[in-house]
Amino acid sequence: MGRTLIEVTDLWRVYTNGGVEVPALRGVSLRIEEGEFVAVMGASGSGKSTFLNLLGCLDRPTRGHYLLRGRDVAQLSADDRAQVRNREIGFVFQSFNLLPRATAVENVELPLFYSPLPYRQQRPRALEALAALGLADRAHHYPNQLSGGQQQRVAIARALVNSPALVLADEPTGNLDSQASAELMQLLVGLNRQRGVTIVLVTHEPDIAAYARRLVQFRDGAIIADQPQEGRS
Repeated sequence: MGRTLIEVTDLWRVYTNGGVEVPALRGVSLRIEEGEFVAVMGASGSGKSTFLNLLGCLDRPTRGHYLLRGRDVAQLSADDRAQVRNREIGFVFQSFNLLPRATAVENVELPLFYSPLPYRQQRPRALEALAALGLADRAHHYPNQLSGGQQQRVAIARALVNSPALVLADEPTGNLDSQASAELMQLLVGLNRQRGVTIVLVTHEPDIAAYARRLVQFRDGAIIADQPQEGRS
């Protein structure tokens, strides 16, 4: 473990529906250190996805503070939050979110277009990211030429290509069969333990959450449990 990466204090997110205030998060406070692997669980509507969106700077809290590496990103402008998303955070989604008409390497390159990395170094960086995930021979394949597990690995390569401080995974095994799910989780465990990548994973599956070293459970917009666990390997 290293320094504190994430610190949220009294975080609220309240939506207005037909003039009625509906709180999705109710005063959440949490700290995550560099190098942790945290699973977030909860029933539908518990606030876990809202929480992940706030961590990913995809939304802003109604009130409270969110510090990422000591910087209160909740107070940043939309442009500055976009820079934080590109440089500090990698995203992995259930639906892969790959561009169908772009090859694997072109999909992985996307975050680099907005980075300070010189253009001539972007393709080699993307190829290196794919090779690290065992996809060197699939670099020039299109998504429809890849299995679901391979597509999700392309998505992980894209999430890691900028060497982010944080990887957020939202139900990453939701569209995978049991074997591909196990392979993906072994990959995430390896990235966490061997490369020190900080991972926050949202899931509704206990067997997937069991891979993490810490389990945070939400109910009705609040944290009801936060405990360490051994973590499957």
